[in-house]
Formats: sequence, C-alpha cells, structure tokens
Amino acid sequence: MAISVDTVYQRVLAIANKEQRGYITPQEFNLFANQAQMDIFEQYFYDIGQFDRRNANDTEYSNMVSLLEEKISAFEKYRVAMSAVSGNTLTLPTDVYRLGTVFYAPTGAYDVEVEQINKKELVYMERSPLAQPSGDYPVYTRKTNTTIKVFPSTPPTTYSVSNVTCNYVARPTDIVWGYETVAGSALYNVNVSTNPQLHESEETLLVLKILALAGISIEDPQLYQIATQEEVKQVQQEKQ
Repeated sequence: MAISVDTVYQRVLAIANKEQRGYITPQEFNLFANQAQMDIFEQYFYDIGQFDRRNANDTEYSNMVSLLEEKISAFEKYRVAMSAVSGNTLTLPTDVYRLGTVFYAPTGAYDVEVEQINKKELVYMERSPLAQPSGDYPVYTRKTNTTIKVFPSTPPTTYSVSNVTCNYVARPTDIVWGYETVAGSALYNVNVSTNPQLHESEETLLVLKILALAGISIEDPQLYQIATQEEVKQVQQEKQ
C-alpha cells in the first residue's frame, strides 16, 4: 500500500491549522515534502552502516538491516544502459542516486565487472605493463556526479549504450500534490499528482518532517518544536 500524497497533505494542514498557525500552500507543501522525503531516504544509508556495526538481530521481522534494505529495494535498478557514450566517457542514467556495479560486455556474449578505482591508482596501473586495464579487466573513475570514464580508453569493442550497464539506487521521484482551482480554491487532482515513493511505514515521519519545515517557514517555533520532538521519539523507538 503506497503513501497517499493527499492524505499526507490533509494531515499536515489539519495539524498546522488546529490552532490557526497558518495555511500551507500546495507549492510550499511540495517543496517541504520533497525535502523531507530526501532526508528520510538519505538516512537509510547511514542507518545501515550504524546497525551493521551492531550485533545482528536475527528475529525475522525486526532485523533493522533487513528492514532498511527492504525499504531501499524499491529503488534498486539492475543492468540499466548508460544514457550516453562519448569515447570512454559515459553518462549515467538520469535517476542515479547511488551507483553500484558497472558492467561491460566486451564481446556481447558475457559481462565483466568494471572495477572502480581512484585517479591515483589509474596512474600506477597505466605505468605497469602487467596491471594495465584491458577489455577483460576494465576499470573506471568518476569524472563528475553524472559521468564516469572507463579504461582502457580504446577497448577491443567500442563502448556503447548497449554494452555498458550498471546497477544503482534510483533517486525518489518528486512528490507532487497536484490540483485544479475551483471557485478560488485548490482542489486535489489525482491525475497530476505523484505519491511519495517511501515505504508506507514512513508516513508518520514524513508528516512530522514536513510540519517541522512548515514551522520554520511560517515562523512558528512551537510547531517546529512539537514536530521535531515527535520525530525524535519515533526515531529513537525504531533504533532501540
């Protein structure tokens, strides 16, 4: 069951307006919702590292690492083609958030893993006749956030969008509470809306984070404080 963007918006409005704290426009809500979604999403990766260092809980439904991996799994993509290729410079798919394994098919019959190295390691490899990258043992370096460079720069089979693929975690799609104006009021329109992609268990945390951001925007320190305190309680409960 997905989180409904309209349910989240109505809850945020209900809590914010309970004591006439101020109206949150759809535009403001969309901005706050996307910031909150990305905060929650990014925290998954830090939490996995934290829980991984602890003794694992082998209870079937309460192993925190397994639960976090389940939440991330909806965003995982496998063997996706590059967006563009120019020589040995390859542009990653547009929705990459965390890059995983890169693959190259030198003959089309099988894939080999392209090892990630840093630029210093590349210098040493290229100077060594035995360690130089090859079609069967390719490597890559990050050029920018959206591009990589694969070596050897002149492989036996030219790099293309059809023979270089990657696994990655995709960025969540932007949340949109879409509407049409009827009699001067914003009326929810499901056809132009986009629900949050987070796991349904994150609905309460998403509402709290949006409220905290709204409290800053409408200069209501009490709303910010209440939302933040509730968020801390929930996070602490999950991490106990």
